[in-house]
Amino acid sequence: MFVRSVLFVASFTLLALLAAHSSKSALSSRGILVVANQKEHTVLLVDPEARRELAKISVGVNGHEVAVSPDARFAYVPIYGNSGVGKPGTDGASIDIVDIQQRKLAATIELGKPLRPHQPTFGPDGMLYVSAELANAVAIIDPTSRKVVAEAPTGQPESHMFVLSKDGHRAYTSNVHAGTVSVVDIANRKLIATIPVAKQVQRISISPDGAHIFTHDQGAPRIAVIDTATNKISQWIDIPDYAYASEPTPDGRFLLAVLPRANKTIAIDLQTLKVAKSFDVPQLPGEILIRPDAAVAYITCMPAGKIAVLDLHSWQLQPTIDLTPGVDGMAWSAAN
Repeated sequence: MFVRSVLFVASFTLLALLAAHSSKSALSSRGILVVANQKEHTVLLVDPEARRELAKISVGVNGHEVAVSPDARFAYVPIYGNSGVGKPGTDGASIDIVDIQQRKLAATIELGKPLRPHQPTFGPDGMLYVSAELANAVAIIDPTSRKVVAEAPTGQPESHMFVLSKDGHRAYTSNVHAGTVSVVDIANRKLIATIPVAKQVQRISISPDGAHIFTHDQGAPRIAVIDTATNKISQWIDIPDYAYASEPTPDGRFLLAVLPRANKTIAIDLQTLKVAKSFDVPQLPGEILIRPDAAVAYITCMPAGKIAVLDLHSWQLQPTIDLTPGVDGMAWSAAN
């Protein structure tokens, strides 16, 4: 009887330890949202499950976008300036670095000249790539030395957003008022092609297989599909209203796009190039982030200070994450 009791206690203890470990693992796999708030000049660390702000860190004027380092330790926020694209205002010349664990500003990278740096992205080589509008380039930064090591020319003004190919060899930039997409050879730091799209474009995304680029005509309700093998527009996707940003689902089946004037997010079936689903979201949706596990899409809605939450399994909107007006660019940080 005594032996049986001891075995029971030992088994119970082991199960408890395993449960605790499992719970800890589940918690650590969740991660947090890192959100740039360009109206408050802050970075918000947000628990997406509890739907609450964990911390608010002040950065420069204005940080629009954010990238998280591969080790999830730091968030990089280019300081763009206090104006819109192509409008007069201050010209940012730095990138603020936030320590995610310590929840404080850790350092600032001085870029050496006014660049209006906007979108940051880490490449597979570990380098930090940042769109540099005033240089008509993508700046390449060593995050260890915190120095600009090179610029890859886009040949066009207002290279506002960009995507990298999976191998990091190519960058594709959306050049807002030029209405073009630049194809840039990152390794050799040279321009390969300039693709005319429309009078004005906004934002850009890339299919998971790297075969297609998507950018958004700001004068007509349509999305351009660019074939990366030919560097030419292969098709147009007609949509109900003009799109500002898009993001394909990791399985390549759907393209999510935000329609700011209509306050909607749509899902386009990439097999038929037709709108398959439509969702009402808060005012002026601007940016989409799909969680690494492909289960959820987050959509910032700047004036409302809300993030819409779309379950990609059920295709149902969940309760919004309510923050403060000004929420814009997002990145995901794995918990550690």
